[in-house]
Amino acid sequence: MFDIGDKAVYPSHGVGVIEAIESKTISGREQLFFILRIVDNGMTIMIPTGNVDVVGLREVIPPMEIPKVFQILKERRVSLDNQTWNRRYREYMEKINGGCIFSIAEVLRDLQVLEMGKNLSFGERKILDTAKNLLVKELAVAKDCKESEILIEIRKIFEP
Repeated sequence: MFDIGDKAVYPSHGVGVIEAIESKTISGREQLFFILRIVDNGMTIMIPTGNVDVVGLREVIPPMEIPKVFQILKERRVSLDNQTWNRRYREYMEKINGGCIFSIAEVLRDLQVLEMGKNLSFGERKILDTAKNLLVKELAVAKDCKESEILIEIRKIFEP
């Protein structure tokens, strides 16, 4: 469970802060909701406290897990089969929407490696940017540092 002021990650939206826990009556039933404000854009999301697992709301990655994210990014034995870009797009979106930071790191790595060999399609470029944005924001919160520091670390990993 989360408390007011806790940081949490909402899949495909990123890091947010639990601003309140409110009781609402919906269809005659009283329910508790987490009120989550997304740090990146200020959007507010109401999440029923009983649906946290269903929607994938989770804690920010613990600092001791951060090296695993960077290890995934450094991996170069990536199997980029010859699927069509829209099939890859669907798979990547599933990973991003799943909310697992390690899967998001895989998406970023795969697309960065793919970009080294060819130009990405518009859709792939958009997913690359989304994955990078989600990863950078969460890692910056987890490491309690500036996003620019995380971006520099990621750029170094993918320098030719």
